[in-house]
Amino acid sequence: MSDSLERLYRAILAAKDLDPAISRTARLMQHGPSKMAKKLAEEAIEVVIDAVNGKRDAVISESADLLYNLSVLWASAGVRPEDIWAEMARRERLLGIAEKMPKSRSKVPAKATAPMAETPRPLGRRPTVALKGRRLSKHH
Repeated sequence: MSDSLERLYRAILAAKDLDPAISRTARLMQHGPSKMAKKLAEEAIEVVIDAVNGKRDAVISESADLLYNLSVLWASAGVRPEDIWAEMARRERLLGIAEKMPKSRSKVPAKATAPMAETPRPLGRRPTVALKGRRLSKHH
């Protein structure tokens, strides 16, 4: 999987300076981080809606769009895929691969708070959104 994202990232870097009239990547780069963030959020919402509605094929298609837009935003921010893999490895060492870092330090398990070369970054609490079991629809 990471090889595909690496190739995508390299292609984005190669396309960022192309003519915005013919390259979606160049157009996104030209419009800046706020446009990139908006496109990323739109794709994430579409993935969520399709997942809630049980549309497997649409989840796959929209997830590809989501990964593309995420990679464009990474490239714009100077974040490389290997930076993400390093963070994933750090989290795996602390909590296991299938766990997300807790929002507050008080929720970190004892094994994760043992002295290590790296310590978890403090994370602020962000609001969460709950989805009900009802069907959602996309608005285009």
